[in-house]
Amino acid sequence: MRRLLLSVALIIAAAGIAAAQMAPQPAAGQAVATFAGGCFWCTEADFDKVEGVISTTSGYTGGKVPNPGYERVSAGGTGHAEAVDVIYDPSKVSYEQLLTFYWRHVDPTVKDAQFCDHGNQYRTAIFVRNGAERALAEASKKKIEAELKVPIYTQIVDAGPFYAAEDYHQDFYLKNPTKYKFYRWNCGRDQRLEQLWGKPKGET
Repeated sequence: MRRLLLSVALIIAAAGIAAAQMAPQPAAGQAVATFAGGCFWCTEADFDKVEGVISTTSGYTGGKVPNPGYERVSAGGTGHAEAVDVIYDPSKVSYEQLLTFYWRHVDPTVKDAQFCDHGNQYRTAIFVRNGAERALAEASKKKIEAELKVPIYTQIVDAGPFYAAEDYHQDFYLKNPTKYKFYRWNCGRDQRLEQLWGKPKGET
């Protein structure tokens, strides 16, 4: 009986982990876009500010290891990038507009790193789901290259399995605002973004 109870407990725990790894899916009339921009806490917080964005989910994608966890991904070697699934309303914000927003919230001039985070897991990447998205992403990348006049290392690749990160990573900037602000400031994210793109609109 003891072994049976232990087995049941393990099955329930495994089911809980699997459920936690399932990212929300877009409803009818909605769409999803996936971006990697370094620390997913920050990428999620940034996209949540966009009018027309319905939800954001931090997670892992672009690798070969199924169901990776934060410890494995952050250590490197799984091939995954920290990324965010963005569910949005195309009648309020277009994919092209999301791309424009994305570029100005990352540093695409560095390879396998973002701000204070280094490694392939912190690379910038746009994960496309069809030819139309790829064409828009490629065109926007060329525009950024012409604007900055330096090599752009952001990858544009086909979207694959997306694994939602652990619950404590979701909406981290809301759950732990002090820790989040401390991390973001000390990582130099906004300082570098201002240096690269100028002050955000509405700021002087």
